[in-house]
Amino acid sequence: MSVKRRSLLGASAAGAAAAISSPASARPVKRYSFTAMGTTDLHGHVFNWDYFADGEYADDEGNAKGLSRIATLVERVREEKGRENTVLIDAGDTIQGTPLAYYFAKVDPIAEPGGPTHPMAQAMNEIGYDAAALGNHEFNYGLDTLRAFESQLEFPLLGANAIDLDSGEPAFPPYHFVRLKPPHGKPVQVAILGLTNPGIAIWDKAHVEGVMEFPGLESQAAHWVPRLRKMGADVVIVSAHSGTSGESAYDPEQIPHVENASQLVAERVPGIDAVLVGHAHEEIPERVVFNEETGAPVVLSEPLFHAQRLTLFDIDLEFSRGRWHVADVRASLLDSAEAEDHPRIAEILTAEHTDVVGYVNQVVGRNGIELRTEEARYKDEPVIDLIAHVQAEVVAEALAGTEHSGLPVLSQASPFSRTAVIPAGDVTIRALSGLYVYDNTLSAKKLTGAQVRDYLEYSAEYFVRTAPGGEVDPDAVTNAGGRPDYNFDYVSGLTYDIDISRPAGSRVVGLSFDGAPLEDGMEFVLAVNNYRANGGGAFPHVADAEELWSESTEIRTRIIEWVQERGEIDPAEFASVDWRLTREGEPVFE
Repeated sequence: MSVKRRSLLGASAAGAAAAISSPASARPVKRYSFTAMGTTDLHGHVFNWDYFADGEYADDEGNAKGLSRIATLVERVREEKGRENTVLIDAGDTIQGTPLAYYFAKVDPIAEPGGPTHPMAQAMNEIGYDAAALGNHEFNYGLDTLRAFESQLEFPLLGANAIDLDSGEPAFPPYHFVRLKPPHGKPVQVAILGLTNPGIAIWDKAHVEGVMEFPGLESQAAHWVPRLRKMGADVVIVSAHSGTSGESAYDPEQIPHVENASQLVAERVPGIDAVLVGHAHEEIPERVVFNEETGAPVVLSEPLFHAQRLTLFDIDLEFSRGRWHVADVRASLLDSAEAEDHPRIAEILTAEHTDVVGYVNQVVGRNGIELRTEEARYKDEPVIDLIAHVQAEVVAEALAGTEHSGLPVLSQASPFSRTAVIPAGDVTIRALSGLYVYDNTLSAKKLTGAQVRDYLEYSAEYFVRTAPGGEVDPDAVTNAGGRPDYNFDYVSGLTYDIDISRPAGSRVVGLSFDGAPLEDGMEFVLAVNNYRANGGGAFPHVADAEELWSESTEIRTRIIEWVQERGEIDPAEFASVDWRLTREGEPVFE
Protein backbone atom coordinates (compact mmCIF):
# COMPACT_ATOMS: atom_id res chain seq x y z
CA MET A 1 0.00 0.00 0.00
CA SER A 2 1.23 3.49 -0.74
CA VAL A 3 0.05 7.00 -0.09
CA LYS A 4 1.23 10.45 -1.07
CA ARG A 5 3.84 11.71 1.40
CA ARG A 6 4.75 15.34 1.88
CA SER A 7 6.71 17.22 4.49
CA LEU A 8 8.20 20.66 4.73
CA LEU A 9 9.97 19.60 7.91
CA GLY A 10 13.36 17.95 8.08
CA ALA A 11 16.14 18.25 5.56
CA SER A 12 18.10 15.21 4.48
CA ALA A 13 21.38 14.47 6.26
CA ALA A 14 24.04 11.85 5.80
CA GLY A 15 22.80 8.28 5.41
CA ALA A 16 22.91 5.93 8.37
CA ALA A 17 24.45 2.94 6.60
CA ALA A 18 27.88 1.39 6.61
CA ALA A 19 29.73 -1.57 5.21
CA ILE A 20 31.95 -2.74 8.03
CA SER A 21 34.82 -5.07 7.29
CA SER A 22 35.40 -8.18 9.33
CA PRO A 23 38.78 -9.91 9.38
CA ALA A 24 40.48 -10.19 6.01
CA SER A 25 39.09 -13.67 5.37
CA ALA A 26 35.47 -12.57 5.77
CA ARG A 27 33.28 -10.53 3.51
CA PRO A 28 32.32 -7.02 4.63
CA VAL A 29 29.05 -6.96 6.63
CA LYS A 30 26.54 -4.49 5.24
CA ARG A 31 24.76 -2.62 7.98
CA TYR A 32 22.05 -0.01 8.03
CA SER A 33 20.31 1.92 10.79
CA PHE A 34 17.09 3.89 10.79
CA THR A 35 14.84 5.49 13.39
CA ALA A 36 11.11 4.95 13.74
CA MET A 37 9.52 7.81 15.66
CA GLY A 38 6.14 7.52 17.37
CA THR A 39 3.42 9.49 19.14
CA THR A 40 0.12 8.42 20.66
CA ASP A 41 -3.01 9.77 22.32
CA LEU A 42 -2.57 13.25 20.90
CA HIS A 43 -6.22 14.03 21.72
CA GLY A 44 -6.47 17.22 19.73
CA HIS A 45 -3.39 18.93 21.18
CA VAL A 46 -1.79 21.10 18.51
CA PHE A 47 -0.28 23.72 20.82
CA ASN A 48 0.86 23.81 24.44
CA TRP A 49 -2.42 25.42 25.43
CA ASP A 50 -4.96 24.65 28.13
CA TYR A 51 -8.32 25.76 26.72
CA PHE A 52 -9.97 25.22 30.10
CA ALA A 53 -7.49 27.48 31.92
CA ASP A 54 -7.22 29.88 28.95
CA GLY A 55 -3.43 29.89 29.05
CA GLU A 56 -0.24 27.98 28.39
CA TYR A 57 -0.33 24.45 29.75
CA ALA A 58 1.87 23.91 32.79
CA ASP A 59 2.21 21.22 35.43
CA ASP A 60 4.43 20.55 38.44
CA GLU A 61 6.72 18.29 36.40
CA GLY A 62 7.45 20.93 33.77
CA ASN A 63 5.80 19.02 30.92
CA ALA A 64 4.65 20.60 27.69
CA LYS A 65 2.16 19.43 25.09
CA GLY A 66 1.35 19.74 21.44
CA LEU A 67 2.12 18.61 17.92
CA SER A 68 3.79 21.93 17.25
CA ARG A 69 6.59 20.92 19.62
CA ILE A 70 6.64 17.37 18.31
CA ALA A 71 7.24 18.89 14.88
CA THR A 72 10.42 20.52 16.19
CA LEU A 73 11.64 17.28 17.75
CA VAL A 74 10.91 15.35 14.55
CA GLU A 75 12.84 17.91 12.52
CA ARG A 76 15.85 17.55 14.83
CA VAL A 77 15.84 13.77 14.46
CA ARG A 78 15.55 14.00 10.68
CA GLU A 79 18.41 16.47 10.50
CA GLU A 80 20.56 14.13 12.58
CA LYS A 81 19.58 10.82 10.96
CA GLY A 82 18.58 11.93 7.50
CA ARG A 83 14.97 12.28 6.42
CA GLU A 84 15.35 9.19 4.25
CA ASN A 85 16.38 7.15 7.32
CA THR A 86 13.31 7.85 9.45
CA VAL A 87 9.71 6.71 9.80
CA LEU A 88 6.98 8.51 11.77
CA ILE A 89 3.86 6.79 13.10
CA ASP A 90 1.08 7.32 15.64
CA ALA A 91 -0.91 4.90 17.82
CA GLY A 92 -4.32 6.58 17.82
CA ASP A 93 -6.76 8.84 19.67
CA THR A 94 -6.20 11.93 17.58
CA ILE A 95 -9.46 13.84 16.99
CA GLN A 96 -11.09 13.97 20.44
CA GLY A 97 -10.06 15.43 23.78
CA THR A 98 -9.81 19.23 23.58
CA PRO A 99 -12.23 22.02 22.75
CA LEU A 100 -10.27 22.38 19.50
CA ALA A 101 -11.14 18.79 18.58
CA TYR A 102 -14.77 19.31 19.57
CA TYR A 103 -15.01 22.57 17.64
CA PHE A 104 -14.07 20.95 14.34
CA ALA A 105 -16.38 18.00 14.94
CA LYS A 106 -19.47 19.91 16.11
CA VAL A 107 -19.21 23.69 15.83
CA ASP A 108 -17.49 24.00 12.45
CA PRO A 109 -17.71 20.35 11.38
CA ILE A 110 -15.23 18.85 8.99
CA ALA A 111 -17.92 16.39 7.85
CA GLU A 112 -20.18 19.10 6.42
CA PRO A 113 -19.97 19.77 2.66
CA GLY A 114 -17.25 22.34 2.15
CA GLY A 115 -16.18 21.94 5.77
CA PRO A 116 -12.70 22.89 6.99
CA THR A 117 -9.66 20.66 7.12
CA HIS A 118 -9.17 19.38 10.63
CA PRO A 119 -6.24 21.09 12.40
CA MET A 120 -4.89 17.69 13.44
CA ALA A 121 -4.88 16.61 9.80
CA GLN A 122 -3.14 19.81 8.79
CA ALA A 123 -0.47 19.42 11.45
CA MET A 124 0.17 15.72 10.90
CA ASN A 125 0.33 16.15 7.12
CA GLU A 126 2.76 19.03 7.53
CA ILE A 127 4.99 17.06 9.86
CA GLY A 128 4.94 14.14 7.46
CA TYR A 129 3.51 11.12 9.27
CA ASP A 130 3.80 7.81 7.44
CA ALA A 131 0.87 6.05 9.13
CA ALA A 132 -1.37 6.12 12.21
CA ALA A 133 -3.42 3.48 13.97
CA LEU A 134 -7.04 4.10 14.81
CA GLY A 135 -7.83 4.82 18.44
CA ASN A 136 -11.17 4.24 20.11
CA HIS A 137 -11.80 7.97 20.38
CA GLU A 138 -11.60 8.30 16.59
CA PHE A 139 -15.12 6.87 16.60
CA ASN A 140 -16.64 9.26 19.16
CA TYR A 141 -18.12 11.68 16.64
CA GLY A 142 -19.47 9.01 14.30
CA LEU A 143 -18.26 7.41 11.11
CA ASP A 144 -18.99 10.43 8.90
CA THR A 145 -16.57 12.58 10.88
CA LEU A 146 -14.01 9.78 11.01
CA ARG A 147 -14.19 9.21 7.26
CA ALA A 148 -13.93 12.95 6.62
CA PHE A 149 -10.81 13.09 8.78
CA GLU A 150 -9.37 10.07 6.98
CA SER A 151 -9.96 11.71 3.60
CA GLN A 152 -7.99 14.78 4.71
CA LEU A 153 -4.88 12.81 5.64
CA GLU A 154 -1.91 12.25 3.37
CA PHE A 155 -1.11 8.99 5.14
CA PRO A 156 -3.26 5.95 6.00
CA LEU A 157 -5.32 5.32 9.13
CA LEU A 158 -4.70 1.68 9.99
CA GLY A 159 -7.05 -0.75 11.67
CA ALA A 160 -6.47 -4.44 10.96
CA ASN A 161 -9.05 -5.43 13.55
CA ALA A 162 -11.75 -2.92 12.56
CA ILE A 163 -13.78 -5.32 10.42
CA ASP A 164 -16.61 -4.32 8.09
CA LEU A 165 -19.53 -6.64 8.84
CA ASP A 166 -20.83 -6.70 5.27
CA SER A 167 -17.58 -7.68 3.59
CA GLY A 168 -15.79 -9.39 6.47
CA GLU A 169 -12.67 -7.41 5.50
CA PRO A 170 -10.88 -4.61 7.35
CA ALA A 171 -12.82 -1.35 7.02
CA PHE A 172 -9.51 0.54 7.05
CA PRO A 173 -6.10 -0.40 5.65
CA PRO A 174 -4.62 -3.03 7.97
CA TYR A 175 -1.00 -2.22 7.23
CA HIS A 176 1.34 0.15 5.40
CA PHE A 177 4.80 -0.38 3.94
CA VAL A 178 7.52 2.26 4.08
CA ARG A 179 10.43 1.63 1.70
CA LEU A 180 13.81 2.90 2.88
CA LYS A 181 16.83 3.04 0.59
CA PRO A 182 20.25 2.40 2.13
CA PRO A 183 23.30 3.62 0.19
CA HIS A 184 24.06 -0.01 -0.62
CA GLY A 185 22.12 -3.27 -0.65
CA LYS A 186 18.45 -3.83 -1.27
CA PRO A 187 15.80 -1.38 -0.06
CA VAL A 188 14.52 -1.99 3.47
CA GLN A 189 10.82 -2.80 3.67
CA VAL A 190 9.30 -1.56 6.95
CA ALA A 191 5.79 -2.89 7.58
CA ILE A 192 3.54 -1.01 10.00
CA LEU A 193 0.57 -3.01 11.28
CA GLY A 194 -2.21 -0.98 12.89
CA LEU A 195 -4.37 -2.47 15.65
CA THR A 196 -7.14 -0.71 17.53
CA ASN A 197 -9.13 -1.38 20.68
CA PRO A 198 -11.92 -3.98 20.92
CA GLY A 199 -13.64 -1.74 23.48
CA ILE A 200 -14.92 0.42 20.62
CA ALA A 201 -17.76 -2.08 20.29
CA ILE A 202 -18.88 -1.03 23.78
CA TRP A 203 -17.85 2.60 24.07
CA ASP A 204 -19.13 3.66 20.65
CA LYS A 205 -21.85 1.09 20.21
CA ALA A 206 -24.23 3.70 18.82
CA HIS A 207 -21.89 4.37 15.90
CA VAL A 208 -20.54 0.90 15.09
CA GLU A 209 -23.21 -1.63 16.03
CA GLY A 210 -24.24 -3.56 12.94
CA VAL A 211 -21.51 -1.84 10.92
CA MET A 212 -18.17 -3.04 12.30
CA GLU A 213 -16.79 -5.58 14.70
CA PHE A 214 -13.47 -5.49 16.54
CA PRO A 215 -11.71 -8.84 17.06
CA GLY A 216 -8.87 -9.18 19.52
CA LEU A 217 -5.44 -7.77 18.78
CA GLU A 218 -3.70 -11.12 19.23
CA SER A 219 -5.73 -12.98 16.64
CA GLN A 220 -5.41 -10.25 14.03
CA ALA A 221 -1.68 -9.83 14.61
CA ALA A 222 -1.29 -13.60 14.25
CA HIS A 223 -3.16 -13.36 10.94
CA TRP A 224 -1.28 -10.42 9.48
CA VAL A 225 2.32 -10.61 10.69
CA PRO A 226 3.20 -13.81 8.78
CA ARG A 227 1.62 -12.32 5.66
CA LEU A 228 3.65 -9.15 6.01
CA ARG A 229 6.81 -11.24 6.27
CA LYS A 230 5.83 -13.19 3.14
CA MET A 231 5.22 -9.87 1.37
CA GLY A 232 8.85 -8.97 1.99
CA ALA A 233 8.81 -7.09 5.30
CA ASP A 234 12.32 -6.81 6.72
CA VAL A 235 11.03 -5.03 9.83
CA VAL A 236 7.57 -5.30 11.41
CA ILE A 237 6.41 -2.53 13.72
CA VAL A 238 3.00 -2.79 15.37
CA SER A 239 1.20 0.44 16.17
CA ALA A 240 -1.35 -0.64 18.76
CA HIS A 241 -3.97 1.45 20.49
CA SER A 242 -3.89 -0.88 23.46
CA GLY A 243 -1.99 -0.77 26.73
CA THR A 244 0.35 -3.39 28.17
CA SER A 245 -1.41 -4.58 31.34
CA GLY A 246 -3.19 -7.59 29.85
CA GLU A 247 -6.38 -6.41 31.55
CA SER A 248 -9.67 -4.83 30.51
CA ALA A 249 -11.85 -2.15 32.07
CA TYR A 250 -14.92 -3.83 30.66
CA ASP A 251 -16.53 -7.11 31.66
CA PRO A 252 -15.01 -9.98 29.61
CA GLU A 253 -18.51 -11.41 29.26
CA GLN A 254 -19.36 -8.35 27.16
CA ILE A 255 -16.22 -8.60 25.04
CA PRO A 256 -13.94 -11.65 25.26
CA HIS A 257 -11.00 -9.73 23.79
CA VAL A 258 -8.40 -8.06 26.02
CA GLU A 259 -8.44 -4.26 26.06
CA ASN A 260 -4.76 -3.74 26.95
CA ALA A 261 -3.09 -6.44 24.87
CA SER A 262 0.06 -4.88 23.39
CA GLN A 263 2.47 -6.90 25.49
CA LEU A 264 0.50 -10.09 24.90
CA VAL A 265 0.78 -9.50 21.16
CA ALA A 266 4.55 -9.06 21.44
CA GLU A 267 4.94 -12.18 23.57
CA ARG A 268 2.64 -14.49 21.60
CA VAL A 269 2.90 -13.47 17.94
CA PRO A 270 6.26 -14.27 16.31
CA GLY A 271 7.82 -11.91 13.80
CA ILE A 272 7.31 -8.53 15.50
CA ASP A 273 10.32 -6.29 16.10
CA ALA A 274 8.78 -3.32 17.94
CA VAL A 275 5.44 -2.16 19.31
CA LEU A 276 4.36 1.46 19.63
CA VAL A 277 1.91 1.33 22.52
CA GLY A 278 -1.09 3.63 23.03
CA HIS A 279 -4.37 4.01 24.92
CA ALA A 280 -3.19 3.54 28.52
CA HIS A 281 -1.80 7.09 28.96
CA GLU A 282 1.36 5.73 30.55
CA GLU A 283 4.99 6.50 29.86
CA ILE A 284 7.13 3.53 28.88
CA PRO A 285 10.55 4.63 27.58
CA GLU A 286 11.58 1.07 26.73
CA ARG A 287 10.35 -2.38 27.67
CA VAL A 288 11.89 -5.54 26.25
CA VAL A 289 9.85 -8.75 26.24
CA PHE A 290 10.61 -12.08 24.62
CA ASN A 291 8.41 -13.93 22.21
CA GLU A 292 7.22 -17.17 23.77
CA GLU A 293 7.66 -19.17 20.57
CA THR A 294 10.93 -17.87 19.16
CA GLY A 295 12.61 -16.30 22.18
CA ALA A 296 13.31 -13.21 20.08
CA PRO A 297 13.30 -9.85 21.87
CA VAL A 298 10.51 -7.38 21.11
CA VAL A 299 10.85 -3.74 22.18
CA LEU A 300 7.80 -1.78 23.36
CA SER A 301 7.57 1.94 24.01
CA GLU A 302 4.71 4.29 24.92
CA PRO A 303 5.35 8.04 24.72
CA LEU A 304 3.46 10.20 27.18
CA PHE A 305 0.05 11.29 25.91
CA HIS A 306 -0.97 14.70 24.51
CA ALA A 307 2.26 14.96 22.51
CA GLN A 308 4.36 15.33 25.66
CA ARG A 309 6.91 12.78 24.43
CA LEU A 310 8.22 11.35 21.18
CA THR A 311 9.33 7.71 21.06
CA LEU A 312 12.45 6.81 19.11
CA PHE A 313 13.00 3.21 18.01
CA ASP A 314 16.61 3.02 16.79
CA ILE A 315 16.77 -0.09 14.61
CA ASP A 316 20.01 -1.66 13.35
CA LEU A 317 19.99 -4.14 10.47
CA GLU A 318 22.54 -6.43 8.88
CA PHE A 319 22.41 -7.78 5.33
CA SER A 320 22.88 -11.52 4.87
CA ARG A 321 21.48 -14.30 2.71
CA GLY A 322 20.11 -11.77 0.28
CA ARG A 323 18.02 -9.70 2.70
CA TRP A 324 18.10 -7.40 5.68
CA HIS A 325 17.75 -8.78 9.21
CA VAL A 326 17.13 -6.85 12.42
CA ALA A 327 20.22 -6.93 14.60
CA ASP A 328 19.16 -4.61 17.40
CA VAL A 329 16.26 -2.40 18.50
CA ARG A 330 16.49 0.26 21.18
CA ALA A 331 13.82 2.67 22.39
CA SER A 332 14.04 6.04 24.07
CA LEU A 333 11.96 9.18 24.51
CA LEU A 334 12.36 12.85 23.64
CA ASP A 335 10.63 15.48 25.78
CA SER A 336 8.41 18.13 24.20
CA ALA A 337 9.30 20.50 27.02
CA GLU A 338 12.78 20.70 25.51
CA ALA A 339 11.46 22.03 22.19
CA GLU A 340 9.85 25.22 20.97
CA ASP A 341 6.77 25.47 18.78
CA HIS A 342 7.65 24.86 15.17
CA PRO A 343 7.11 28.12 13.24
CA ARG A 344 5.45 26.36 10.31
CA ILE A 345 2.77 24.74 12.51
CA ALA A 346 2.18 28.08 14.23
CA GLU A 347 1.87 29.75 10.82
CA ILE A 348 -0.77 27.39 9.43
CA LEU A 349 -2.88 26.82 12.59
CA THR A 350 -2.83 29.97 14.72
CA ALA A 351 -6.05 31.20 13.10
CA GLU A 352 -7.94 27.99 13.96
CA HIS A 353 -6.55 28.06 17.48
CA THR A 354 -7.69 31.69 17.89
CA ASP A 355 -11.21 30.79 16.70
CA VAL A 356 -11.45 28.07 19.34
CA VAL A 357 -10.16 30.36 22.09
CA GLY A 358 -12.88 32.84 21.15
CA TYR A 359 -15.53 30.13 21.17
CA VAL A 360 -14.70 28.73 24.61
CA ASN A 361 -14.58 32.20 26.16
CA GLN A 362 -18.16 33.05 25.20
CA VAL A 363 -20.19 34.03 28.27
CA VAL A 364 -23.37 31.95 28.66
CA GLY A 365 -24.55 32.97 32.12
CA ARG A 366 -23.75 34.16 35.63
CA ASN A 367 -22.81 32.34 38.83
CA GLY A 368 -23.26 33.68 42.35
CA ILE A 369 -20.92 31.33 44.24
CA GLU A 370 -17.67 29.76 43.07
CA LEU A 371 -18.02 26.02 42.48
CA ARG A 372 -14.97 23.73 42.48
CA THR A 373 -14.17 20.05 41.86
CA GLU A 374 -11.03 19.97 43.98
CA GLU A 375 -12.58 17.82 46.73
CA ALA A 376 -15.31 16.18 44.66
CA ARG A 377 -13.74 12.72 44.68
CA TYR A 378 -14.29 12.34 48.44
CA LYS A 379 -17.04 14.86 49.25
CA ASP A 380 -20.48 15.35 47.72
CA GLU A 381 -19.85 18.67 45.98
CA PRO A 382 -22.60 20.86 44.47
CA VAL A 383 -20.74 21.22 41.18
CA ILE A 384 -21.18 17.46 40.51
CA ASP A 385 -24.81 17.76 41.59
CA LEU A 386 -25.19 20.26 38.74
CA ILE A 387 -24.26 17.58 36.21
CA ALA A 388 -26.63 15.06 37.76
CA HIS A 389 -29.45 17.58 37.99
CA VAL A 390 -29.23 18.57 34.32
CA GLN A 391 -29.12 14.92 33.25
CA ALA A 392 -32.15 14.05 35.36
CA GLU A 393 -34.13 16.96 33.93
CA VAL A 394 -33.29 16.01 30.34
CA VAL A 395 -34.28 12.37 30.89
CA ALA A 396 -37.49 13.22 32.75
CA GLU A 397 -38.53 15.52 29.92
CA ALA A 398 -37.67 12.90 27.30
CA LEU A 399 -39.77 10.24 29.04
CA ALA A 400 -42.73 12.54 29.75
CA GLY A 401 -45.92 11.06 28.32
CA THR A 402 -44.42 7.59 27.94
CA GLU A 403 -45.25 4.47 29.96
CA HIS A 404 -42.11 5.09 31.99
CA SER A 405 -42.90 8.65 32.99
CA GLY A 406 -43.98 7.62 36.47
CA LEU A 407 -40.67 6.04 37.38
CA PRO A 408 -38.35 8.08 39.62
CA VAL A 409 -35.22 9.32 37.86
CA LEU A 410 -31.82 8.83 39.46
CA SER A 411 -28.73 10.35 37.88
CA GLN A 412 -25.09 9.25 37.69
CA ALA A 413 -22.15 11.64 37.55
CA SER A 414 -18.40 11.39 38.11
CA PRO A 415 -15.68 13.83 39.26
CA PHE A 416 -13.84 14.00 35.94
CA SER A 417 -11.47 16.81 36.88
CA ARG A 418 -9.76 17.84 40.09
CA THR A 419 -9.09 21.35 38.87
CA ALA A 420 -12.36 22.54 37.30
CA VAL A 421 -13.72 25.84 38.62
CA ILE A 422 -16.95 27.61 37.78
CA PRO A 423 -16.10 31.07 39.09
CA ALA A 424 -18.41 33.57 40.67
CA GLY A 425 -19.47 36.06 38.02
CA ASP A 426 -19.50 35.40 34.30
CA VAL A 427 -19.72 31.75 33.27
CA THR A 428 -18.09 30.76 29.99
CA ILE A 429 -18.29 27.71 27.76
CA ARG A 430 -14.69 27.14 28.81
CA ALA A 431 -15.60 26.80 32.50
CA LEU A 432 -18.48 24.43 31.83
CA SER A 433 -16.39 22.39 29.41
CA GLY A 434 -13.72 22.02 32.08
CA LEU A 435 -16.36 20.52 34.35
CA TYR A 436 -17.34 17.88 31.78
CA VAL A 437 -14.24 17.18 29.72
CA TYR A 438 -15.53 14.13 27.84
CA ASP A 439 -17.82 14.07 24.81
CA ASN A 440 -20.25 11.66 26.46
CA THR A 441 -23.91 11.54 25.53
CA LEU A 442 -26.92 10.65 27.69
CA SER A 443 -28.94 7.46 28.06
CA ALA A 444 -31.79 6.32 30.29
CA LYS A 445 -31.61 2.80 31.72
CA LYS A 446 -34.15 0.92 33.81
CA LEU A 447 -32.78 -0.59 37.05
CA THR A 448 -34.25 -2.20 40.14
CA GLY A 449 -33.45 -1.15 43.68
CA ALA A 450 -31.24 -4.25 44.11
CA GLN A 451 -29.32 -3.40 40.96
CA VAL A 452 -28.82 0.19 42.09
CA ARG A 453 -27.41 -1.10 45.37
CA ASP A 454 -24.96 -3.34 43.51
CA TYR A 455 -24.01 -0.39 41.31
CA LEU A 456 -23.22 1.77 44.33
CA GLU A 457 -21.25 -0.98 46.04
CA TYR A 458 -19.10 -1.37 42.95
CA SER A 459 -18.57 2.40 42.79
CA ALA A 460 -17.55 2.40 46.47
CA GLU A 461 -14.62 0.09 45.63
CA TYR A 462 -12.90 3.30 44.50
CA PHE A 463 -11.99 3.90 48.16
CA VAL A 464 -9.24 2.21 50.15
CA ARG A 465 -10.44 0.34 53.20
CA THR A 466 -9.44 2.47 56.19
CA ALA A 467 -9.77 1.68 59.89
CA PRO A 468 -11.71 4.07 62.16
CA GLY A 469 -9.90 6.80 64.03
CA GLY A 470 -7.32 9.38 63.09
CA GLU A 471 -7.05 11.78 60.20
CA VAL A 472 -7.17 10.57 56.62
CA ASP A 473 -5.17 11.83 53.66
CA PRO A 474 -7.55 12.08 50.66
CA ASP A 475 -4.83 10.84 48.32
CA ALA A 476 -4.36 7.75 50.47
CA VAL A 477 -8.03 6.82 50.58
CA THR A 478 -9.04 7.27 46.93
CA ASN A 479 -8.17 5.45 43.67
CA ALA A 480 -7.99 1.99 45.24
CA GLY A 481 -6.34 -0.49 42.90
CA GLY A 482 -5.52 2.33 40.49
CA ARG A 483 -9.17 3.04 39.68
CA PRO A 484 -9.40 6.46 37.99
CA ASP A 485 -11.66 9.22 39.26
CA TYR A 486 -13.97 8.87 36.27
CA ASN A 487 -14.88 5.38 37.47
CA PHE A 488 -16.27 6.66 40.76
CA ASP A 489 -19.94 7.58 40.46
CA TYR A 490 -22.29 9.74 42.47
CA VAL A 491 -25.94 8.67 42.14
CA SER A 492 -28.29 11.52 42.95
CA GLY A 493 -31.88 11.04 44.06
CA LEU A 494 -30.83 8.74 46.90
CA THR A 495 -29.17 9.20 50.28
CA TYR A 496 -26.47 6.88 51.60
CA ASP A 497 -23.20 6.60 53.46
CA ILE A 498 -20.05 4.94 52.12
CA ASP A 499 -18.40 3.29 55.15
CA ILE A 500 -14.77 2.77 54.16
CA SER A 501 -13.99 0.85 57.34
CA ARG A 502 -15.97 -2.02 55.83
CA PRO A 503 -14.78 -4.47 53.20
CA ALA A 504 -15.68 -3.86 49.57
CA GLY A 505 -19.15 -5.10 48.77
CA SER A 506 -20.69 -4.05 52.08
CA ARG A 507 -19.91 -0.33 52.30
CA VAL A 508 -23.18 1.30 51.27
CA VAL A 509 -25.06 2.02 54.50
CA GLY A 510 -28.47 3.59 55.12
CA LEU A 511 -29.45 3.57 51.45
CA SER A 512 -32.75 5.42 51.21
CA PHE A 513 -35.12 6.81 48.64
CA ASP A 514 -37.59 9.55 49.47
CA GLY A 515 -36.86 9.18 53.19
CA ALA A 516 -37.47 5.41 53.36
CA PRO A 517 -35.11 2.43 53.01
CA LEU A 518 -34.56 1.42 49.42
CA GLU A 519 -36.47 -1.73 48.49
CA ASP A 520 -34.93 -4.27 46.15
CA GLY A 521 -38.03 -4.56 43.99
CA MET A 522 -38.43 -0.84 43.31
CA GLU A 523 -37.89 0.35 39.72
CA PHE A 524 -35.93 3.41 38.69
CA VAL A 525 -34.68 5.21 35.62
CA LEU A 526 -30.96 5.92 35.74
CA ALA A 527 -29.76 8.91 33.72
CA VAL A 528 -26.30 7.73 32.71
CA ASN A 529 -23.58 8.66 30.23
CA ASN A 530 -23.11 6.47 27.18
CA TYR A 531 -19.66 5.27 28.30
CA ARG A 532 -21.13 3.81 31.46
CA ALA A 533 -24.35 2.67 29.75
CA ASN A 534 -22.34 0.64 27.25
CA GLY A 535 -20.23 -1.07 29.90
CA GLY A 536 -17.36 1.35 30.41
CA GLY A 537 -15.84 0.77 33.82
CA ALA A 538 -17.58 -2.63 34.09
CA PHE A 539 -20.25 -1.34 36.49
CA PRO A 540 -22.80 -4.10 37.17
CA HIS A 541 -26.19 -4.40 35.46
CA VAL A 542 -26.24 -1.13 33.58
CA ALA A 543 -24.94 -2.38 30.22
CA ASP A 544 -27.54 -5.16 30.10
CA ALA A 545 -30.39 -3.06 31.48
CA GLU A 546 -33.31 -2.03 29.29
CA GLU A 547 -32.59 1.23 27.51
CA LEU A 548 -35.59 3.53 27.60
CA TRP A 549 -34.08 6.46 25.69
CA SER A 550 -30.80 7.85 24.40
CA GLU A 551 -29.57 10.84 22.39
CA SER A 552 -26.53 12.03 20.46
CA THR A 553 -26.24 15.51 22.04
CA GLU A 554 -23.23 15.75 24.37
CA ILE A 555 -23.93 16.09 28.09
CA ARG A 556 -21.58 19.06 28.10
CA THR A 557 -23.83 20.76 25.56
CA ARG A 558 -26.88 20.03 27.72
CA ILE A 559 -25.17 21.71 30.69
CA ILE A 560 -24.30 24.76 28.59
CA GLU A 561 -27.88 24.96 27.28
CA TRP A 562 -29.25 24.68 30.83
CA VAL A 563 -27.15 27.64 31.99
CA GLN A 564 -28.02 29.67 28.88
CA GLU A 565 -31.76 29.14 29.39
CA ARG A 566 -31.66 30.27 33.02
CA GLY A 567 -29.00 32.92 32.68
CA GLU A 568 -27.61 32.07 36.10
CA ILE A 569 -26.40 29.16 38.20
CA ASP A 570 -28.17 28.94 41.56
CA PRO A 571 -26.92 26.03 43.71
CA ALA A 572 -30.17 26.14 45.66
CA GLU A 573 -31.81 24.65 42.58
CA PHE A 574 -29.67 21.52 42.45
CA ALA A 575 -27.26 21.13 45.38
CA SER A 576 -27.94 18.41 47.95
CA VAL A 577 -25.93 16.15 50.23
CA ASP A 578 -26.82 12.71 48.89
CA TRP A 579 -23.85 10.75 50.25
CA ARG A 580 -21.11 10.93 52.87
CA LEU A 581 -17.82 9.12 53.35
CA THR A 582 -17.87 7.57 56.83
CA ARG A 583 -16.16 5.14 59.19
CA GLU A 584 -18.58 3.41 61.55
CA GLY A 585 -21.05 6.24 61.12
CA GLU A 586 -18.58 9.07 61.67
CA PRO A 587 -17.82 11.39 58.71
CA VAL A 588 -14.29 11.08 57.37
CA PHE A 589 -14.19 14.62 56.01
CA GLU A 590 -16.23 17.51 57.38
